Amino acid sequence: MTRLAGKSALITGAARGIGRAFAETYVREGARVAIADIDLAKARATAEELGAAAIAVHMDVSQQQSIDRAVSETIAALGGIDILVNNAAIFTAAPIVEIERTDFDRVFNINVAGTLFTLQAVARHMIASGKGGKIINMASQAGRRGEPLVAVYCASKAAIISLTQSAGLNLITHGINVNAISPGVVDGEHWDGVDAFFAKYENKAPGQKKREVGEAVPFGRMGTAADLCGMAVFLASTDADYVVGQTYNVDGGQWLS
Repeated sequence: MTRLAGKSALITGAARGIGRAFAETYVREGARVAIADIDLAKARATAEELGAAAIAVHMDVSQQQSIDRAVSETIAALGGIDILVNNAAIFTAAPIVEIERTDFDRVFNINVAGTLFTLQAVARHMIASGKGGKIINMASQAGRRGEPLVAVYCASKAAIISLTQSAGLNLITHGINVNAISPGVVDGEHWDGVDAFFAKYENKAPGQKKREVGEAVPFGRMGTAADLCGMAVFLASTDADYVVGQTYNVDGGQWLS
């Protein structure tokens, strides 16, 4: 299929994991894609593997200059940005009494400010182009509820859901649809780090938490990056033209809304 034929997309944190899966799918659907990542070498390797439809750009979403430079480079290389996926994020966990301000600041700087100011930079371009566009933010089931050891990450993803609503209402007047995807537990290399946090604070053996959360998913297993790609294509396509400010759960039944 070529539901995104002729479109250009910028995906943050796209050198690996969910972002890479989105990039691969967008290319198959006919889009040209900028693989934006703080690890430029990895972004270049990913772009090379995806072929002529992909380019690599260095992007540190915690730094405004880096955001602006990556957006400008993408526009110059691809002729514009029709689709933005705000995927770059980090995870942290700690009991409330052990949360450190530096950790909080880092998570919110990347997960929330990074999303907002990347969205802002791309939205300014979309408004100037007069063609509208699609912006997809990555939320999480963690943003739907609190968790005893995950206060900072949960709060950051709750902020993404709220930001998506506000930006959606504001930018639709310019023909820009802003929506979000809320994954559940998604298998991948990042889960090694998540599992390590729980091993530390819940006194679990390595791999135990991962196994437990997978077994608890109503669908019967953890999600994969591929499970999210259908929603990522839908929200980037004309099929979602009348969808504004929504956050879609793609989580195997973990959260019902």
